[in-house]
Amino acid sequence: MANNHILLVSFSGQGHINPSLQFAKRLLQMGAKVTFCTSLSSIRRMSKTASIIPGLTLAPFSDGYDNGWTTADNVEEFFISFRTCGTEAVTNLIMAKEKEGHPFTHVVYSTLITWAGEVANRFRIPSTLLWNQPASVFYVYYLYFNKIVDFKGENSEVVELPGLPLVLSSCDLPSFMQSSSPVVYNFSLPLLIEHLEILDRAVDKQKVLVNTFDALEFETLRAITKYDLMGIGPLIPSAFLDGKDPLDTSFGGDLIEKTVDYMNWLNLKDELSVIYVSFGSYSNLSEQQMEEVANGLIKSHKPFLWVIRDGKSGAKQEENNRVSWMKEVEKQGMIVPWCCQLEVLSHPSVGCFLTHSGWNSCIESLASGVPIVAFPQWADQPMNSKLVQDYWKTGVRVAAATDGGIVTADEIARCLGIVMGGGERGEDMRKQAKKWKNLAKEAVIEGGSSNVSLRVFMDQIAGANQSSSS
Repeated sequence: MANNHILLVSFSGQGHINPSLQFAKRLLQMGAKVTFCTSLSSIRRMSKTASIIPGLTLAPFSDGYDNGWTTADNVEEFFISFRTCGTEAVTNLIMAKEKEGHPFTHVVYSTLITWAGEVANRFRIPSTLLWNQPASVFYVYYLYFNKIVDFKGENSEVVELPGLPLVLSSCDLPSFMQSSSPVVYNFSLPLLIEHLEILDRAVDKQKVLVNTFDALEFETLRAITKYDLMGIGPLIPSAFLDGKDPLDTSFGGDLIEKTVDYMNWLNLKDELSVIYVSFGSYSNLSEQQMEEVANGLIKSHKPFLWVIRDGKSGAKQEENNRVSWMKEVEKQGMIVPWCCQLEVLSHPSVGCFLTHSGWNSCIESLASGVPIVAFPQWADQPMNSKLVQDYWKTGVRVAAATDGGIVTADEIARCLGIVMGGGERGEDMRKQAKKWKNLAKEAVIEGGSSNVSLRVFMDQIAGANQSSSS
C-alpha cells in the first residue's frame, strides 16, 4: 500500500470536506500516501479551527474567491471560476509530482468536482468518484439521464424504481429534477450528467465510492451493473462510530469555529428530552419561515439547541435589533452559531434532530441512533427525507403549505410531537434508529461491509499500480 499516492480533490463546501477528510484518514491508516486538494479559502479556515491530520499533505489552490464564497455571490460564476482554477491547479500538481519522481497513482474526486476526473483521464491516471449522497440518489440520476425511467414531474404521478421497493412522487425527487427548481441552479443537471460521462471515459473499472453502507442500501448499491458502487461509510470520526480510535473526535476540517459552550447546557437536560435543530452550512430560511420554526419549537414544550449561523439570512442579530420571537426562543432553548454536530447527536439528552436532511446530517443521525424531523430545502434533501421516513423509518417529513411553501408552526410542532412523544409511532422510530446505529458500527469494524469494501478498493488500485509499473 505504501506505493499508493492518492490525490483526493474535494469541493470546498463543508458537506464535501468532512467525508473527504474522513476518507483520507482511512486511506492513511491503510498505508497510502494522501494529498488533499481544495480551495485556499477553505484550507485557511480549517487551519484556524481544526487539528492537522497526521500524515496528510495539503494542496490548496486559489479558486478566485480567496475570502470565501457566500450565498450572496453568483453561484454559476463561482462554479466556473472554481473549475477553471482547479483544473489548472490539479494539472500543475500532477506534473510537478511526476517531475519529482513521486507521481500520483490514483485520483479520487468528490461530488461536483467533475473536472478532476477529466484531468486524471488526460494523464491516464485511474480515478474514482467519491459520492457524498445516498446511493439511491445516484441511482435516480442514472435512471433519469439514461432515460430508463420517465420522470414526468407531475404532482399526481408516482414513479417506481426498478429493483427497489421504493415509490417516489415528484416532491420526493432531487430538487434539480423538479419543475419548481430555481433558475439559478440550472447548471446543476449538466454537471451531474458530466459525472456519468466521465465515469464512462475512465481509464480503469468504473468505480463509485459511496458514503453509505450495505445494510442501509444493499439493493441500490447493486442495482446499476454498469458501475461498481461500493459502500464505504459512514464516513464519520471513529470516536462517534466504532470507538476504535477515541482520539478521532473531529473530521479535521471545520470551516466555522465553535465559540459557545453548549455541552454544560446539554448535561443539565433529561435523557432524550432535547430537540437539536440545524439547517446545515448553506441553507437560509426566510424570516417568515424562521419565525414559524421558532413558534413550532415553543409549541413543542421541549428544550432545544438551535444552530443559527451568524451573518446569514434569519441569523442571530445584535441584542438591540432582535426580532420578538428570538426572546421567546431563548427562554426555552439555546441558540449557538455553530457546534460539533456529532458531539451533540451522541449526547444522551438529545432525542430528536430537526434537520434540512442533507446527507451528512442524515447519516450522522442514523449512526448516532437519533430520529429525525425532516425539513428538506433543495438538492438531494427531498429524497433523503423520503428515505428517512418511508424506507429506513427513523423519522417524519414536514408538510409545506401550498401557498408559498411555508411550513407552519403547527405542522412543525405536530411532527416533533410524533417523534418526541410517547406514542407507538415515535417508539418505533427510536427502535429503528437504534437498529441503524448498531448496523452502522458493524459496517466499519474489521470484517464489516464498509471495511471490506475499502480494503478491496485499496487492493484494486495497488494491483493496477503494480501492473502499470511492470
